[in-house]
Parts: sequence; C-alpha cells; structure tokens
Amino acid sequence: MKVAIVGLGYVGVPVAASVAATGVDVVGIDIDPARVRAVNAGRNPLRGKEPGIHPLLQEGVSKGRLVASTDPAEIGDADVVVVCVETPIDSTTHDPQYRALKAALGSVGPHLKRGALVSIESTLAPGTMEKLVRPTLERASQKRAGRDFSLVHCPERITAGKLLYNLTNLDRVLGAPDARSAAKAKAFYGRFVKGGLHVTDWTTAEVAKTVENAYWDVQIAFANEVALISEELGVDAYRVRELVNTCPYRSMLVPGAGVGGHCIPKDPWLLISSATGAKPELIPLARGINDYMPKRMARLVEEALLAAGRKMKGAKVAVLGFAFREGTEDARNTPSRPFIQELRRRGADVAIHDPYARTERGYVISRDLDEVLRGADGLAIVTAHDAYRRLDLKKARRLMRHRAFVDGRNVFEGPEVVRRGFVYRGIGKGEF
Repeated sequence: MKVAIVGLGYVGVPVAASVAATGVDVVGIDIDPARVRAVNAGRNPLRGKEPGIHPLLQEGVSKGRLVASTDPAEIGDADVVVVCVETPIDSTTHDPQYRALKAALGSVGPHLKRGALVSIESTLAPGTMEKLVRPTLERASQKRAGRDFSLVHCPERITAGKLLYNLTNLDRVLGAPDARSAAKAKAFYGRFVKGGLHVTDWTTAEVAKTVENAYWDVQIAFANEVALISEELGVDAYRVRELVNTCPYRSMLVPGAGVGGHCIPKDPWLLISSATGAKPELIPLARGINDYMPKRMARLVEEALLAAGRKMKGAKVAVLGFAFREGTEDARNTPSRPFIQELRRRGADVAIHDPYARTERGYVISRDLDEVLRGADGLAIVTAHDAYRRLDLKKARRLMRHRAFVDGRNVFEGPEVVRRGFVYRGIGKGEF
C-alpha cells in the first residue's frame, strides 16, 4: 500500500507521519521546497509545541516509509490520495476561494491510479464535493468517480497545539456516495484513527464540519458580548463565567482579544455561502462581534495610555503575541493583525514579540522580549503564550517608559498588575 498526502501543512504533516507509523509507504506532496526539505530531513516544518509529531516524522523518514516531493507525478502508484490544502475565503466578499483546491485536484488527476481512493480533508462549503471536486477531478483524470476511483470527504478535526492527539483520538465524519467508497475509506482511516467513523453523504459531511465551527464562533461571540457588558458594569466577566457554569447545562466559553485560526473565522462563511434562500442572521452577527474585539483591544490601549499620562499618537506599544493560539506559530487569521492595524491607524508605533510566529510582510516579529518592552509606553497581551504568563512585572516596569498594561487573554489578575505600578485594562474587566 502507498499513500500520497497532498499539502504538508497543519493537516498534511500529522496525517503523513501517522500513516507512515502504521507501516505504509507515504509520499508527501507540497509546492513549498522548504517544507519538503524539512520533512525529508525528519524535521517538523511546523513551529510551536506539537507533541509527538517530531519523533514520528523522524521514525518514518529513518525507516524509509516517509518521503516528500514537489513532483505530483509521485502520486502515480498511490492507492490512497489525501488532499489537505487550504480553502480560504475572500476577505471582502467572504466567498469561498478554491484556487489551492483546484490546483491540487488538477495535479492529482493526471496521475491518479485506477481504483484509488481520494479523500478530501479540506473544509468545504456545502455542495462543493458535488459541484466542484468531483467534476474537476474527473476532467483532470479522465476517469469517473464511483467507477474508476472512489471519492470521499473526511474533513479534519485538528487544532493547532494538539494536531496529533486530535487526529488520532477524535471521532470523524466520513462523507461517501456509496457503500464501496465508505468501506475503503473506513479501512484506511481505521489504521490510525482511534475515534469512531460516522458515515454519511457528501453534503451532510460538509454541513456538519462547517456547523461545528459556526457553533463555536457563535458561542465565543456570546462570551465576548458578555465581556463587553461586564466592562461597562465594572465586573469581571471571567468570574461571571465561573458562576454561570455552576448552573446545570451551562458551558459559557472564554472571552478574549479576538478569534483566529484557519477554521473558525472562515467556516461560518463557508456554511452560509450556499444558503442563499435562508438569509442567515445570527451567524453573520456573531462574526461581527468577534471581529470587533481587536478594535476593542485598541480602544483599551488608548484608555490605559491616557490614564498612564501618554497619548496614543507616537506612543510605543509592545504587542505580545502574533500567533492566534498560544504555544504555536500559527498566525492564520490572527486577531493580532487587525489589532496592530488599528493601533497604527490611531498613531501608535508598534513593536511585536512572539516566541514562535514568523515575520511577515508588514509585521516584523522579534524574539527579544526585553528589546520589545524597552522604552514602551504600553504593552498588550494578545496571545497567552507561556512566556507571557511568566512575565517578570518588576523587570517590565523598569524597561518601560510609561506603564499601561492591557490584557486580552486574562493572563494576569488586575489587582496584581496595579500593585506593581501599572495602569491595567483587560477584556471583560472593570477598572482597577
């Protein structure tokens, strides 16, 4: 058996490593030569804390079971092809953007082996398997799905920082058009997935995946709205949450500086993109609340700076955290970007620190926390990295010029920070 993994990102890397660990020959295909080189050297191309992936990659490469390539012709003798490419949305219209998916299908098709199983793990808007994936793959391969190859949709359920655990332990939804395709897919995924495999049709699988993240987005928006109300009333939203959750059947989520990641800010739009007659209202409203939180953070920075004796214009603000999730490098749709943009729009000079995330166009990221804090008029925690939980407040106070402190992730208790000589503001917190 040979398996080809198309796309060596946050989904493809753990899938490739996990499948190779079952004794199967795996080839990973990616257009990024740097990622290919890293995998072939047995290195995890993903930064941040991802328990278990590095040794699994090393084992697969050292035993000759896992190789990576930029050449899609390597797919030619694969019995299973797993497509794990990004499916973003347009930042203005929120319409699905399937350039990477179409390119991947176009590269797979000409080399697709007769009788192979193709599994799409990328998240899709409802109807995409039927309207786009099947016809694109059939045209590119000159083969017919269901007759010459099997085609299923098994959307990933991974989370940055828990990639390997989620991949191998969580239940999966498996969309298949017929019993034969479902059986082949169950046999494949059963090799490395310990959770249950729930078989349904393509469209139901697409809806289930996008609803999962739309549900989470709506729940976060509720928590964020409670945080905004709590700020006005001068109470602690995190304490409110603890008390609410003592009531049976209540599970209020944690508010914060904004929602990021590849899935949650995107999948609600994928869900409603094909529901033109339903006219959804709640899901877009929740998106708007969550998108507002970085702007609220910027307003809190301005308030804290003024209370510390400094105007926003020309002030140096140290932004702590660029990745959307603590302990990872993952900066996809991070709330740090709109937060930084809003700070700059208001005239601030921004210095960014993150222990994992990489510098990108418009955002220079430092690994030197002292340098970022030196001469700063204010600091703002956007990502709850461990380094910030261990922040030496006494040293930070000494390095900074003015002492405005804004906490977007409830990393510190307000009174503790105030005792150290800072002006403190926080998402979901009253003034101290």
